[in-house]
Amino acid sequence: GPTYISEYYSQTPQKLSLYSWYGNARLFVFQVPENTVLLKWILQASKGKGPECQNTNITVHFRAGAPPVINPLQTKFGIDTVVLPSFNLTIPLTSAVQSSTTLNISNPVSGDWFVAAHLPKDDGKIEVKGFSTKCSYIFQPQMLVQRLINVPVLEPSTSLTLMLSSVDQVSHLKIFIPEHTVELTIHLKNCAVDTRPVESCPVFLLIGSNALPNSHLKIVNCSGSLVCRETLDSPPWMKWMQLTVQSSNPNWTITFEIETYLTVCEPVNAGSFLTLFNNFTLSSNDTVIKNPDILGVYVKPNNTELNSSGISCFRNQPVLREDVDVVSVRFFVLNGPDTPVTSEYPIILLLNLNTGRDNGGTIMLNLQLNKTSLSNENATVFACLSAGSPVMSLDVNSRSCGEALSWGYLLKMNSSVLSRSLQVPYPETDHWYLTLQILCSSHKSNQTCGKVSALVTVSAILNPCVGDCGVYGECRLLQAHGYLYAACVCKAGWNGWSCTDDTNAQSYSRQLLATLLLSLSNLMFIPPIVVAVHRYYFVEASVYFFTMFFSTFYHACDQPGIAVMCIMEYDTLQYCDFLGSVVSVWITILCMARLRSLLKYVLFILGSLLIAMSMQLDRRGLWNLLGPCLVALCIMITAWVFRGVKRRHCYPPTWKRWVFFLLPGIGAALIAIAVYGFLETKENYYYTHSIWHILVAGSVVFLLPPGKKHINLWIWKQKFTCGYQLCSDVKEDLYIVC
Repeated sequence: GPTYISEYYSQTPQKLSLYSWYGNARLFVFQVPENTVLLKWILQASKGKGPECQNTNITVHFRAGAPPVINPLQTKFGIDTVVLPSFNLTIPLTSAVQSSTTLNISNPVSGDWFVAAHLPKDDGKIEVKGFSTKCSYIFQPQMLVQRLINVPVLEPSTSLTLMLSSVDQVSHLKIFIPEHTVELTIHLKNCAVDTRPVESCPVFLLIGSNALPNSHLKIVNCSGSLVCRETLDSPPWMKWMQLTVQSSNPNWTITFEIETYLTVCEPVNAGSFLTLFNNFTLSSNDTVIKNPDILGVYVKPNNTELNSSGISCFRNQPVLREDVDVVSVRFFVLNGPDTPVTSEYPIILLLNLNTGRDNGGTIMLNLQLNKTSLSNENATVFACLSAGSPVMSLDVNSRSCGEALSWGYLLKMNSSVLSRSLQVPYPETDHWYLTLQILCSSHKSNQTCGKVSALVTVSAILNPCVGDCGVYGECRLLQAHGYLYAACVCKAGWNGWSCTDDTNAQSYSRQLLATLLLSLSNLMFIPPIVVAVHRYYFVEASVYFFTMFFSTFYHACDQPGIAVMCIMEYDTLQYCDFLGSVVSVWITILCMARLRSLLKYVLFILGSLLIAMSMQLDRRGLWNLLGPCLVALCIMITAWVFRGVKRRHCYPPTWKRWVFFLLPGIGAALIAIAVYGFLETKENYYYTHSIWHILVAGSVVFLLPPGKKHINLWIWKQKFTCGYQLCSDVKEDLYIVC
């Protein structure tokens, strides 16, 4: 009997995020070995135990060959973007802390399998780093495979006798499909049940492998027909195809013979391409390629248009691949970019995608028909882009193209429609083929066309993102377990795979309003600057001016839309804004402590240096603001308590200072902290953060202590002939007299 072995694979658990763009989904990559007959997914999910951990659903997407193209937000794709819906399932996390879900897939396709998991839609709330109240949801996929050792190989045109019984109800086979195969025929014959010959064989024939979301598996019920024969057009080239025969009744012993036939068609006029190779010159370095093997093209010397079976052959159009960057490839048609297309046979162009490298981007195909070269205005140029093998039989009445085990994307051009475009995000790692042919009748036969020809300009590239995600998007390179892929993150209300969905897009006036509010609200720091100068706090006024300046231009540069103005690099503006904000809080509280000048300015400098270092380590850390605030408050409270004990009176001493200055200032600061920490979302950021600016600046006006009325620092009003000396005020600080 057959020998099976089981293998187990697992990956590190990851914390899930609410979904707002593809980068929020956690991507896992597994390798399914050859000859796997059963694939079992074990999906483990868990959540925290805190009160913030509510019931939720985890969505898991599966795809073989490339990352799944998902659309949880139900946004619109681009006009020329074609997407197959991903297979997904939902894991509910209710009262139980942990949940486990399994998914079985029989006869899975071998190679890379991708699993993507995410939480529901992001609510848009902005939370301070280190002060997050979000629950932790953990997800871990595990893969258990059962594969068969020594799978019988089915040779073409050779019969193989098999037997199914109650012990072995399934028989697994495989056959290798060579290049240029245009037809595969599988025939079951001489069937017998319990040694009794029967005309209808009670078995199921499974051809191909199972892949998600689009299945590369075809099921044939042989019990319902007298002749169990199945013919497949254009099976996947240069691959092992799985065949499974399964008994429809486990109590029967069934014997039968299985036989396969392959029809291979050599390319038309392939020998003439030797001249093309000899004449092809690379424009970059004027190097002549004379050996076709360098380009990986096998040329067969056959000048016939029909093979022995009467099936039309095709012509290979050589294509050169140029690697540009990560997930970035250009394809050049040799002696192109114009490609001659005819009605006599299909033209095939090979677009080769490397395994594990090129399926994280987007294939962008552009076709341009030369109208003057079209010899028949009623003719239509058909183009089909497919993976695995080219589509040989194009139908003029069909709205799609593809074969039994592959899916294709159809484009049509004529004298009215001269150009077409196609974008395929996350293409499967495989050989992709572009089939071009002219059809001009309502039937499959092209004989009514005669000899019609045309020139089509072919442009094919692999880009990380479509159009670099447009004006309102940013293309980001992501990584998962060493695998690189790209995705768009949209802004200013734009959505979609390539940021082309303007359903919730912000208008220009809305973007301009947000920029003006966030920038001009910083002008509320002018009153604190004036008050600080009036009370002779010149160092404090300088820091407030620094904060106002960089916060204004940082928010003018930080906007998501096109109403943006950057006077420096974004990172520099952000650093200076964050640094100025924290230093402003630090010096304001120290100023309220009314320390001696020498000690105060030492703390000013030392604290500013430590804050600058902390900002460099973690700019958005919670303790960057909380740490200086707590230290400064401790110093201020200590100083106030010391003065109160020394004077035997509450400090500050007057109730007016408390009622009209300290309490309003503290209240404004607390409201600002509440708005900043709990109310800000991505939708209301432009006005809630503006309120934060106004409240913080207003609190400084109330909290700055009164100046020293006996100090005269306007030195330039005195005569230049006077002398200067430092005198000590026993009550407060050092001051300068003339």
